[in-house]
Amino acid sequence: LSQTLNLKIVQCWACNEESELIRDLFKDYNKNIRPVVHPEDKMDVQIKLTLTNLISLNEKEETLTTNVWIEIQWSDYRLAWNSSEYYGINVIRVPCNTVWLPDIVLENNIDGKFDVAYYANVLIDNTGWMYWLPPAIYRSTCAIEITYFPFDYQNCTLAFRSQTYSANEVDLILAFDETEKTIEWVDIDPEAFTENGEWAIVHRPARKMINKRYTPDDLEYQEIIFNLIIQRKPLFYIINIILPCSLISSLVVLAYFLPAQAGGQKLTVSISVLLAQTVFLFLIAQKVPETSLSVPLIGKYLIFVMCVTTLIATNQIVVLNFSLRSPSTHTMSHTIKHLFLEMVPRFLGMSPLVDDSEVTTEVNGMRERRRSSFGLMQRAEEYVMKQPRSEMMFDKQRERHGLTRSIGRITANLYKSLAQAAPEIKQCVDACNFIAESTRQQNNIGSEIESWVLIGKMIDKVCFWAAILLFIIGTVGIFLTGHFNQVPEFPFPGQNKKFISS
Repeated sequence: LSQTLNLKIVQCWACNEESELIRDLFKDYNKNIRPVVHPEDKMDVQIKLTLTNLISLNEKEETLTTNVWIEIQWSDYRLAWNSSEYYGINVIRVPCNTVWLPDIVLENNIDGKFDVAYYANVLIDNTGWMYWLPPAIYRSTCAIEITYFPFDYQNCTLAFRSQTYSANEVDLILAFDETEKTIEWVDIDPEAFTENGEWAIVHRPARKMINKRYTPDDLEYQEIIFNLIIQRKPLFYIINIILPCSLISSLVVLAYFLPAQAGGQKLTVSISVLLAQTVFLFLIAQKVPETSLSVPLIGKYLIFVMCVTTLIATNQIVVLNFSLRSPSTHTMSHTIKHLFLEMVPRFLGMSPLVDDSEVTTEVNGMRERRRSSFGLMQRAEEYVMKQPRSEMMFDKQRERHGLTRSIGRITANLYKSLAQAAPEIKQCVDACNFIAESTRQQNNIGSEIESWVLIGKMIDKVCFWAAILLFIIGTVGIFLTGHFNQVPEFPFPGQNKKFISS
C-alpha cells in the first residue's frame, strides 16, 4: 500500500511540473500571431508526406484516394524553455488548437475537405521546435490519360500550400532527414504500407514548385508537390475482358467453315458475336472517363474487331448471293470462271477447279459446248457398253476414209424416208430428241449452278485467310503499342534522379 501511495505521489508531482511548464509557456501566448520577431521576417515550414495506403484511383471520376501522414515542422521561439529550470522536461504535447499552425491544406482536393482527418497533438521541443504529424485521407484530382488503357500509367499529384500565408511570410520547404539531406520523395514505411492490387508505384518524387505567373505576395506562388507515378497491373482486364473478347471474336472466323449456301447460319454467328462485342464496349465505357481527347487502347481493339465482324458479315452476304445464282438470273462470263475457278485456286495452292459437266470451246468460229474430261469418260463408258468391239476397232479407219460422213448422209436419208412412210416413228424419234435435249439443258443448268457454288467457295477461302491475317496482325499490333508504353526511367524530363529513398 505504501508503494502504491508513493507512486501516485510521484505521478501527481510530475503532472504538476508539466502543468507548471505549460502554464508559464502559454501565459502570454497568442496562437493567432505568426511566431517571428519582426513582421518582415520569414519563417521556414518543413513538409514531409508518408504514404500508408493507396486506396483507389477512380478513372471515371478522375479521383485519387490516399491514406497519408503529413509531417509539418516549424520553429516557435515563444515556446522555448530551459529544461534545467523545469525538472529536465524536454518534450511536451499540447492540443493543436492551442498553438499557431501554418495552415497547410491540400490544394487539389475534390471533396471540399481541405483539412486532416484527425487533429493530433503537437510535440514541442525545449528549443521551440514544433512537430505535428496528423493522419489524413485525401481525395485529390488526378487527370487520367486513357490512351493506353489498360496498359497505362498515371501521374497523380498532391499539391500542398498555405491557405492564408504568402511566400513572404511562410517559406514552404521539403523536410530533412537525420543527415540533413532533403527528402525529395514520398516516404513509405514498409511495415505500415498496404500494397494496392491494381496499381504499382514506380516513382514518387517530391519538389517545390514556384509559379512564375504570380508574385510572392500571392498564395498561389509556392506549392509543395508530391507526385505518385503509378502503373496499372493489367492482369484483371486481360483475364476478364481482353481474353474473352478475343475468343468470342475469333468465333466469327470459324463461320467460314460452314457451307457457302448456309448464309443464314453464318449471319447468325456474326451478329451474335457483334452483340457480344457491343456488351464489352459498354463495360469499357462505364470504366473510363467520358472524354473526347483520346480513345482507350482496348476501345480501339473492340472497334477493330467489330469492324472485322461487320466486314465478315458483309462478305457472307456477298458469298450467299454468288452461291444461290442460277442461269435464269445471271450469266457467267468466261472471265469470271477463269478468275475464280483457275487463277484463285492456283493462288491458294490448289488444283484448278473445272466444271464437271461442260466447258466451252471454239469450233469452226462458233462457241459450242463440249463435254469435259469427266463427261467424256462417262460417255466413253456408255459407248463401250453399247457398241460391239468390232465396230470400235474400225471407227478410226472409217473416219480416215470418210465413211462417217457417208453413213451420216445415209442416216439422214433413211430418217426422211421413215418420216414419210411412218409418221409415228418420226414422232417417237422427235420425242427422244426432245428428251435428250432437255436432259442436256438440265445438265448445263446444273453445271452452271455448281460453278456459282464453287465461285462462292473460292471467295470464302480467300476471305477466310484475309480475315485470319487481319485479325492476328490487328490484335498483335494494337496490344504491342500498349506493351511498349512503359513508365520512363526518370520521373521528370531532363533529370537523372529517381527521387526515391535509399
